Amino acid sequence: MIIEKIRFTPVARDDRLTDLDTLRGFALLGILVMNIQSFSMPGAAYFFPTAYGDLGGANYWVWYLSEILARRKFMTLFSMLFGAGIVLMDQRATAAGRGWAGLHYRRIGWLWLMGLAHAYLLWDGDILVAYSVCGVVMFLFRRIRPGRLVVAGLVFLAVGWGLMMLAGLSAPQWPAEDVANFNASWRPDREALAHTLADMRGGWASEIRHRAPDVLQIHLFFIPFSMFWRAGGCMLLGMALFKRGWLQGRGSRRSYVLAVLLGLLVGVPLSVYTVHLQQSAGWDPIPCFFVHIQYAYWGSLLIALGYVGALMLVLRAGWLRGLTTRLTAVGRMALSNYLAHTLICTTLFLGHGFGLFGSVERIWQAVIMVAIWGLQLAWSPAWLARFRFGPAEWLWRSLSYLKRQPMRKVS
Repeated sequence: MIIEKIRFTPVARDDRLTDLDTLRGFALLGILVMNIQSFSMPGAAYFFPTAYGDLGGANYWVWYLSEILARRKFMTLFSMLFGAGIVLMDQRATAAGRGWAGLHYRRIGWLWLMGLAHAYLLWDGDILVAYSVCGVVMFLFRRIRPGRLVVAGLVFLAVGWGLMMLAGLSAPQWPAEDVANFNASWRPDREALAHTLADMRGGWASEIRHRAPDVLQIHLFFIPFSMFWRAGGCMLLGMALFKRGWLQGRGSRRSYVLAVLLGLLVGVPLSVYTVHLQQSAGWDPIPCFFVHIQYAYWGSLLIALGYVGALMLVLRAGWLRGLTTRLTAVGRMALSNYLAHTLICTTLFLGHGFGLFGSVERIWQAVIMVAIWGLQLAWSPAWLARFRFGPAEWLWRSLSYLKRQPMRKVS
């Protein structure tokens, strides 16, 4: 790839790789398919749909399609794009003849702090802390050749897969108390559910009190045990695909068609099989959480690649230009839009807002999700017509570069 030698500064709008931004916008909106369940219902229902709420009729199909087509898929894609962004910034720094380790770690440090505030104050489903932890390590891989990045990425993914499988297969040796506690956490009784509903509808103080132990457990155990390996592996694959030009639409048409076919013919069946196993097991928490889900672990990777292939074919054909242009704007202010998901949904569902937590069925969650998509597809291009960055991106850049960035566009 030939890169013009330019001054190493924040990437201006005209310098952006448009297809990457379009992919990022698509992934960002897709993430809400699963996240809205976490915003609006007790956490157990995210992993085990029979734990809370009606699962009949339309509600079942909303859950089922979300599970097959969305769970882990869009986060996989978003992680790939995070890795690609590290390589993009490294290429710009190399072209400018400057080191950028200090800038990278300032960016990661501020992202970590944003994530901590986001997780403890607003929502325990935060991904920013996990990404910042991964970003510390992934930076070390930025100049490795694509083939080796693919191998490293698959190794990371295999480690995460193996750790979860090992935990599940070792369950017969767990102390009985640990088994009982795990089952109780994912199959809460009426008293536990009532306690959760009261806390999440009660106001900010009770929300934080209820959320804090879960967030701490995620940060101390779930990130190092699972999320680091999963997200890190996807970041490494994203680095490799970026270096090959595949995420920027420079791959062959055949490669994109093949990705779509693998997603449809292998990835989707693996996800369907996962759901079949879980339902057949009566949603027994330990095998479902640790073992059965591992088929979809790999299937989600293939489906995510299939989404890339499909979107690249759409972009090459020039189809849906109005929609893809808006997706590009959503992707250019992805951090702002991600945090906006939280602000909108916590205001709707939690006690410091309208307090609808636990009272909105899945079908109506989907309606709210589509409405949020519409808002973000509308406001993102409108905002970027006047400003250089999204508000969160502006703050992050100003802190990272240790200099207030220009916000308004010069007319």
